[in-house]
Amino acid sequence: MNIKIKKILLTTLMSSVLTTAVAADFPNRDVRMVIPWGAGGGTDGIVRKLSIIAEKELGGTIYAENIEGGISAIGVMDLMSAKADGYTIGSLTYDSIVTIPWQDKLKRYDLDKLSYIARLTSEPDALIVDSTSKYKTFEDVMSDAKAHPGKIKIGIQNIGSRLHLAVLQLEKKADVDFKIIAYPGGAAAQKEAILANEVDIVATSLGDFSGLIDDGKAHGIVEFSTQRNLTYTDVPTAYEKGIDLVMGSFIVIAVPQATPKDVQNKLEAAYKVALESNEFQNWVKKIGVTPDWLGSDKTPTWIKDTKDNLHLIMQNLVDQGILRK
Repeated sequence: MNIKIKKILLTTLMSSVLTTAVAADFPNRDVRMVIPWGAGGGTDGIVRKLSIIAEKELGGTIYAENIEGGISAIGVMDLMSAKADGYTIGSLTYDSIVTIPWQDKLKRYDLDKLSYIARLTSEPDALIVDSTSKYKTFEDVMSDAKAHPGKIKIGIQNIGSRLHLAVLQLEKKADVDFKIIAYPGGAAAQKEAILANEVDIVATSLGDFSGLIDDGKAHGIVEFSTQRNLTYTDVPTAYEKGIDLVMGSFIVIAVPQATPKDVQNKLEAAYKVALESNEFQNWVKKIGVTPDWLGSDKTPTWIKDTKDNLHLIMQNLVDQGILRK
């Protein structure tokens, strides 16, 4: 065996031994969870809750860090550039996986820089009004929208986002027009807007507004789904109202691509135990979000299919002049 081949084999063996040693010792310090949205929103609450439970299984502290901006791009790029040792993990949502790659304006933003640990949740979007609204039902909104085109103000989170796409599709399918107002930064800004009567309606998930809904300060009038929410069973689906529109968000957790596989496996196992725990299952039922685990073996394919299908819908809307890229 020549010297060059021996060196390659020795390097490979040493790398394998070191990787195993790192994984066995992981974690020996705090793990940072990057949340690319503001504190107080739905993603923030779910990821923090799961991380608190997961750290018990992992055997180390997981602390959350909110890094806002660029419809999640700033926080996700922080994750992409982090050291690939398992001590920085991050959460991604619809905009992270669909909107930003579609806009294709950030050259440093490359999802291939990440490895996906799991999909955690799925949650349909909805239209929500405050408790003092004159709109009590979906029919109330549609009737007023047809009578007064462009009058009803709907608060979304970002132009070009999933919620923007949902409202544009609703306008097209129901033959109505709304005045769309963007509130970047997640659901927290939408809550302030609707309580201050800056908008008539907000488009987001029921889970994002669970606190206000449970306190009687807001209620859902329709959910963009084919099946009713298990928590808010009084909210009708778009399908029931004759609108073929299914749209929603999800939460995926990821690490820098070169993170040792054994470390990734430890993180995946800890979050799976956390998601399946009675503590999380009982908690999540109260906020209208559906736990929807998909492991690291299937999440990458699911992400690719989801992104490709939605990009096709978005491009069709651009071609029709309904959406601008």
